[in-house]
Amino acid sequence: MNAISVNSLQKEYQVFNRKPGLWGSLGSVFWREWNNIKAVDSISFQIGEGELVGFLGANGAGKTTTLKILSGLLTPTSGSVEILGFKPWRREREFQKRISLVMGQRTQLWWEIPAQETFRLNQAVYGLSDKDYQESLGELVEMLELKDYLAVPVKKLSLGQRMRAELAAALLHRPKILLLDEPTLGLDVVMQKKVREFILDYNKRWKASILLTSHNMDDLTALCRRVLILEKGKLIYDGNLEGLVRRYAENKIIRIVFDGDVPASQIAAIGGTVDSQKTSMWVSVPRAEISKKAALLLSSFPVADLTIEEPSVDEIVRKIFSKS
Repeated sequence: MNAISVNSLQKEYQVFNRKPGLWGSLGSVFWREWNNIKAVDSISFQIGEGELVGFLGANGAGKTTTLKILSGLLTPTSGSVEILGFKPWRREREFQKRISLVMGQRTQLWWEIPAQETFRLNQAVYGLSDKDYQESLGELVEMLELKDYLAVPVKKLSLGQRMRAELAAALLHRPKILLLDEPTLGLDVVMQKKVREFILDYNKRWKASILLTSHNMDDLTALCRRVLILEKGKLIYDGNLEGLVRRYAENKIIRIVFDGDVPASQIAAIGGTVDSQKTSMWVSVPRAEISKKAALLLSSFPVADLTIEEPSVDEIVRKIFSKS
């Protein structure tokens, strides 16, 4: 069963093309040129119940616009979206009780007062009984290690503590759909790991469908088996991480340890040198030639050890983004 179903989704904006200088400004009072910008360009995908999916794209690719449409904050220009049977932009109360949007660079917490006061406000907003509220809050406080920070004004919390409190506020009503936009943005590596563990635990415990955007590849490799990639508003990939490597990585990496010193210049004919030291080297080789090049290395040089590896997902995605 699909929790999220998106078909031919499109969102266009009209952008005023302002000419430079005084005369350009004066002219715009009487006559204006407009450009149509497609932030999201006819994308389609489905996300099943309990599925955790990564959502990738360079800045401006259309990820946040898509999340805002899915959450009901924006109305699409065309296409259809159904989430748990609801059309998001109708903003029906039952729909709002089942979804939550968490944006790493935005906050719903009141700055001057403790997070627990925002939690109480959300209890009233979502109509939670005292029993349900206490049960849900207790679970979240334990999972996110928030017990010592509930009575501390939000402005005095560290970024990591505030992000955990943000997640607690967003998940108090136990939404079945969770949209996460850069949830580990600005966090240190220890806190990133804790937030990832919490997201995975929440996904398993409540079978929530989660769509996660992140520029941190550790988030994606740790959490997501499937990824969607947007480029200039278009969906260019929908599949697993292994498929992403096969599709976009033309080369494999041969890692060699030599039994003695081998000049890098002697390896230049084998493939592009990725990195080299006196007795070890990484070489980038086209996939179709990997067996022949490995055999040539073994027969021509004093090789103590040789391994063949796929390039990292991080490197592949960075390559896709740079082309965008």
